[in-house]
Amino acid sequence: MSKRAIIVVDLQNEYLATGKLPLVGIDAATANAVRVIADARTKGVPVLHVRHESASSDAPIFVPDSDGVRIMAAVAPIGDEPVIVKNHVNSFRDTDLKQQLEARGIEDVVVVGAMSHMCVDAVVLASADMGYAVTVLHDACATRDLEFNGVVAPAAQVHAAMMASFAFGYGRVLAADAYLAG
Repeated sequence: MSKRAIIVVDLQNEYLATGKLPLVGIDAATANAVRVIADARTKGVPVLHVRHESASSDAPIFVPDSDGVRIMAAVAPIGDEPVIVKNHVNSFRDTDLKQQLEARGIEDVVVVGAMSHMCVDAVVLASADMGYAVTVLHDACATRDLEFNGVVAPAAQVHAAMMASFAFGYGRVLAADAYLAG
């Protein structure tokens, strides 16, 4: 049996309705992440939290020491759960995430968090490229509407496209209920 860890990506106040970058479905995604984290804690599965912070205090989002940069209270780390602070989209870039996983002998990562099309995408692809078995819990992730060249892609379509891509080439994509039952 592989050794598993939960990676909680950027579930921060900035993404709530009161934040500067609200996401579609963030409340439901967070509620599912809460259940997954609680299950992991009960079973002794490591939970690693990733928190995005802008490198500059004059950034428009994820401003250091702001309320928006704080991890949501519902999923806040407890005990010795590590918090990996990153300044880039990829949670592995210029952080000790890989070393944290290696120190625990992790072979299998379960990813929850935000945003599906950015930081979740980056950690899923990097994890798979590094040889980790990857599971993404689709209903414990959230994103937002995107616009390019005058075309708006609704969040549900953005999210579905990302999950289809993950399932096609990077790992398993499950609902939180299926994961917890399993």
